[in-house]
Amino acid sequence: MSTVMRRPGLAARFKLATVRTSFALGGRLAPRRTADRAARLFATPFASSRARARAVPPDPSMRRETLALNGEFIATYVWGNPATQPYVLLVHGWSSFGLRFLPWIERLRALGYAVVAFDQPGHGFSSGHYCTLPEFADTVRAVGRHYGEAELAIAHSLGGAALVLAQGEAWRARKLVLVAPAADMDAATTRYFRFVRLGEHLRRPFYGWLVKRTGLNVDDLQMHRHVPALGQPGLIVHDLDDADVPWEEGERYARHWPSARLLTTQGLGHHRVLDAPHVIEAVLAFARDETVGERVVASANLPFGVA
Repeated sequence: MSTVMRRPGLAARFKLATVRTSFALGGRLAPRRTADRAARLFATPFASSRARARAVPPDPSMRRETLALNGEFIATYVWGNPATQPYVLLVHGWSSFGLRFLPWIERLRALGYAVVAFDQPGHGFSSGHYCTLPEFADTVRAVGRHYGEAELAIAHSLGGAALVLAQGEAWRARKLVLVAPAADMDAATTRYFRFVRLGEHLRRPFYGWLVKRTGLNVDDLQMHRHVPALGQPGLIVHDLDDADVPWEEGERYARHWPSARLLTTQGLGHHRVLDAPHVIEAVLAFARDETVGERVVASANLPFGVA
């Protein structure tokens, strides 16, 4: 479920122009079929997720495991022993992969944590073709239940929304860190519609495909409806120059999550914020129960985005 629209290269621009033209024609001639095709594209991870995962050198300190989930095979990556050590669950974002978090591993292990990462369906070394936010959340929950309650969970981008949705009686993490988290699937859809030039008249059948696949509508996936129920401490990290998921979406989490704080960065964008040394340091301080970031206060009259 793409929330990130990157600037394409020459070949990609030609392909994008072809997609836009076909959607423009199809939107007039065969609207429902075009909406279904657009929804399938929206739910298809970029092929680069698998290519980048294959390019990561082997890590002798890691063991790779496989979990079966809903007819798919989920690749997991484990450092240490989550059965005997407190562990950290790492949740990647859209069209990313679990080993994207490698810069974190040594620092987390030095604090005494075992670490678990994994590839979402259709990503990295996991099987599957399509993936949506509810399926992201289902996978987080299933991996978490397999390894047990996590001491800390760290998620990026769409993975942040999935991590929030995964919290409940079946599984939880004691602390949550969301880096550049997506908060609004309706806004993400609007960005996608603009990117591929879909007509607004296709929005209802487009959502219909997602509802048929997941059983949930977009209103169910608004994060401000879910975070007030979270009881555990949280840290949201979001960059002011994030061009993919606006900073305001991270602020929205902080406004509606009573026990969360917001750490704002600048100049890192959506991707480099996950690797930035001072961000990793701040998250490790949060893991040590130090105060990090600012408390954001909301009210009924100022629901989000207004200081």
